[in-house]
Formats: sequence, structure tokens, C-alpha cells
Amino acid sequence: MKVLLTGASGFLGSAVIARLSQQDQIILSCAVRSPLAQVRFAAFSVGDLCATNDWSQALLGQQVVIHAAARAHIMKDELADPLAEYRLVNVEGTLNLARQAATAGIKRFIYISSIKVNGESTPLGKPFVSSDAPAPEDPYGLSKLEAEQGLMQLAAHTGMEVVIIRPPLVYGPGVKGNFASMIKLVEKGIPLPLGAIHNKRSLVSIDNLVDLIIRCIDHPAAANQVFLAGDGEDLSTSELLRGVGRAMGKPARLIPVPAGMLQFGAALLGKAAMAQRLLGSLQVDISKTCELLDWKPPYTVEEGLKRCFERSH
Repeated sequence: MKVLLTGASGFLGSAVIARLSQQDQIILSCAVRSPLAQVRFAAFSVGDLCATNDWSQALLGQQVVIHAAARAHIMKDELADPLAEYRLVNVEGTLNLARQAATAGIKRFIYISSIKVNGESTPLGKPFVSSDAPAPEDPYGLSKLEAEQGLMQLAAHTGMEVVIIRPPLVYGPGVKGNFASMIKLVEKGIPLPLGAIHNKRSLVSIDNLVDLIIRCIDHPAAANQVFLAGDGEDLSTSELLRGVGRAMGKPARLIPVPAGMLQFGAALLGKAAMAQRLLGSLQVDISKTCELLDWKPPYTVEEGLKRCFERSH
């Protein structure tokens, strides 16, 4: 099976390479912005993802595309029109690649989307399912939804199979962003007022997400489906911080402050969005993913967190 991966130098792309390079039945090629040094596989320099990339050389002879390249979610986007920039890359760039892939005879196009297509939060105990009406709340989520819609239309018109995977927060060795910030706070032993948070949030370890992507490469039931990804275990923010502490062998110093008080304080400081991520719930139901693909996450959350701190991975 010949597979082309985009976003090869990113957090997810690097993990996909590590797994697929171990599988004899997969012949992996990578599309990158600029040539990578010391690669063990064919690498095609395609420049920035946009509406005018020429993918002909990279797609030649391929059977499956795993599209992980994207303009990632940016917390404090200072562009005058963030949506236009997200659309340029995540919508126009993706659909340009997908149209050329269909023309080149690619059998299956696996698109790494985001749970932000569904929305930003769920009522406690009422997780998102893949059939929910999309409700993105920011430019990034909207761009991912528009790309999904364009891909499904393309699949209907060309016969190229499309698989859409929507992960929630992804964590693992080398993770950046909010998760990395949280790890640093626990590592430094800083007391955090998050010891009495009873929300539930779904996460997915990088290893579980990669395993799911690999399952989607050739599973017949994956064609033209939307799958939610997750570890299958939901944690409160308090439980997650304690789990991070256990994984690194340091106690998480958590002070029990009522969530309502934290929300009030965050609102006064203009940090309501940050409070929502720490105090609110976002759950995903992966039962369809597991049943349709005969799949289950190979690693528990505890194992996934331990792997964040392993020197060799």
C-alpha cells in the first residue's frame, strides 16, 4: 500500500511516520514545506499549503493520502481576518489537494479534522456524536467544517473515498500548547486552585490517534465516514492534573476552590474562554468508531500520560 502523508514535520505527522516506517506493507512518502534532511522515505517539497500547489509528483503512484497538514488553531490570533487565512490553508489548500488526488486515482483520502467542528463544549454526560449537527464557534473550527463539506461533495462526484477523523485535545511526547503549559505547572509544584473541578473532558493520546488513522487506511467500513477519536476515558481537570503528576512522579498540588468562584474570577479578568477549557465539559462518544472499525484504543489514559515522559518513544 502506497501512502502519502502531509504535515510530516508536525506533532501528529512525526508520530505517523514513526509508526508507518515500521510496517513492511506500507510504502510511505511525505509531502513537506521544504526538503527534510536524513529522511528514510521519499519526501516531496510542495511549499505552503494553498490553492495553487502542484501535487502531481507527490501523488504519482499513491493509493492513500493522509492529510494532517493544516493551519493549526491559534489561541491569540492577531491577524485582521483570521477566518480568511484559515480558509486559504485549511479549505482551499485541502480541496486543491483532494481534487488533484481524485484526478490522480487516489483510492482513499483521510482527513484529520477537529472536534471543534462539533463545538466547544458539551453538557455533562451528553457527549458529542459524529452525527450531531456541526456547531463550530471559531474560525478554525469553521474552516475545518467547510473542508469536510467540500471533501464529502468531492467523494460523491468522483468516487474517491473520504475518511474524516475529529480528535479532541491530542497529547503525547513533545506536545505543545495548553497541555505543555499544564505539565510545566505541575512539574514546578505550583499550587493550582483546581482541586474541586467535576467536569468531564475527552482526550486522545497521540499513540491512540495514530493507531486509529492506520486502521482507517484500508478498513472497508471507513469509507465516507466521520469518526470521533478519543481514549475512551473522560477525566475531570482535577483528575487529569493528578494523572499528570503521577506520570512524572510528582504530586499535583491542587487546592479545592469551587468552580463557580473560579468562573467569576476568570470573567472579571477577561479569561472566560480559558475558564471554559479548564472548568467546562467536552466529551466525545467513540462507540461508532470502535464498532464500525472493530477498534479500541490500545493505550489507557494512564499509559498515554506515562508515555509523555518516556525518554525513548
